[in-house]
Amino acid sequence: MKDFDRWNDKKKITNENFPVVGVHEREIWWVTLGLNVGIETDGKHSEFKRPVLVIKRFNTEMVWILPMTSQIKSSIFFEKFDLQDSSYYVSLSQIKTLSTRRFLRKVGMIQRDDFMRILKKVIAYFPIKNEDPLLSGSSRRPKP
Repeated sequence: MKDFDRWNDKKKITNENFPVVGVHEREIWWVTLGLNVGIETDGKHSEFKRPVLVIKRFNTEMVWILPMTSQIKSSIFFEKFDLQDSSYYVSLSQIKTLSTRRFLRKVGMIQRDDFMRILKKVIAYFPIKNEDPLLSGSSRRPKP
């Protein structure tokens, strides 16, 4: 069973941190990801940490990330890349908005070609069928 009470205590401390400045796209950081619900990616160990890839920086306090793992994944929801003679996988379906208050330590930066390949895979999850979503027929809202 997940220890949400312990994570809640850690989250309160994390919230008091100052935002980390100098976070950029293509960088890999250890972050306090926390305990999440169901199949959402959790952090590990006492600090609830996990490495992540920054895919979009909005400002000094908010970024989009993809959680990472070193365990071999062969699903279409993961993309492999290499860093410092090791292989890693990003979870394409677990894109998250994070506060830079969660950021602990920078690990490095992935190669530009790996980053662009990963971004193309993420973007493919958002197919644009029609510029006007109301006319595209993809809305599941009930008709008035």
